[in-house]
Amino acid sequence: MQRDQLADFLRRRREAIRPAEVGLPDSPRRRTSGLRREEVAMLAGMSVDYVVRLEQGRSSQPSAQLLAALARALRLSDDERDHLFHLAGHRPPPADGVARLARAGLMRMLDLLGDTPAVVLSDLGEVLAQNRAAVLLTSDLTGISGDRRYIVYRWFTDPATRAVHPPEEQEHQARQLVADLRAAVGRRSGDPTVAGLVDRLQAASADFRRLWAEHEVAVRRASRKTLLNSRVGRMVMNCETLVTPDQRQQLLVFTPADAETRERLELLRVLGIEEFPSSADRATSVPPNSTQ
Repeated sequence: MQRDQLADFLRRRREAIRPAEVGLPDSPRRRTSGLRREEVAMLAGMSVDYVVRLEQGRSSQPSAQLLAALARALRLSDDERDHLFHLAGHRPPPADGVARLARAGLMRMLDLLGDTPAVVLSDLGEVLAQNRAAVLLTSDLTGISGDRRYIVYRWFTDPATRAVHPPEEQEHQARQLVADLRAAVGRRSGDPTVAGLVDRLQAASADFRRLWAEHEVAVRRASRKTLLNSRVGRMVMNCETLVTPDQRQQLLVFTPADAETRERLELLRVLGIEEFPSSADRATSVPPNSTQ
């Protein structure tokens, strides 16, 4: 671990980012060039004290998970992210691991969307990043581990995930998830990560086995879905999916499909202001909820 080089790199990357680039308010009266340490801590889901120790070269070796969170918070490019891992004494993530770190360009788009709910997904349906509006809409889904990090796995093994959608839409949603997974299997032929996920799903769910046997293939692009939010009720959302050129990551954007949903989304934003954690509250990563 190269503590001094790591400290210098983190400090310079923090100072190079304008608050508006990460969705934070800017002000001419700010005394700090770039982001404040507490803002980086908030974005990365770690304590301010740890960010300070990292920048002063006094920290213990950060884990790969913490480095990934810092890379997202600082909007690092792929090359910068790999450099960060090297400085911290870690091998950069392999190809599959890189796909699980949201690309810097998608993170910038996420910030620019502001009050429009949006998430960055891997091609297997892992939530890699969410903006504040998406957290209020679906809860925080960025820290789930194991097979549950895949939405298709949660759908077929966790009734609470399906309950977010009305019964009349659940069959369509299930078919859409399976068809999208089938397309990913075709693109990633021979990938043990994908093959293993399919095997475990077939072992865990008869409903998945039924749909998988039908061999439907369809990449998610534009769709409409109904979400049953526990705080504001039924919300009909148009969902638009933008895909990176290598098809390994997606930006999913939710927009209200009618005036009633638009009003309920606005109400959700107002209700969520008091509950959304501040930088002082986020000494550690926020535990994710299990539904979407």
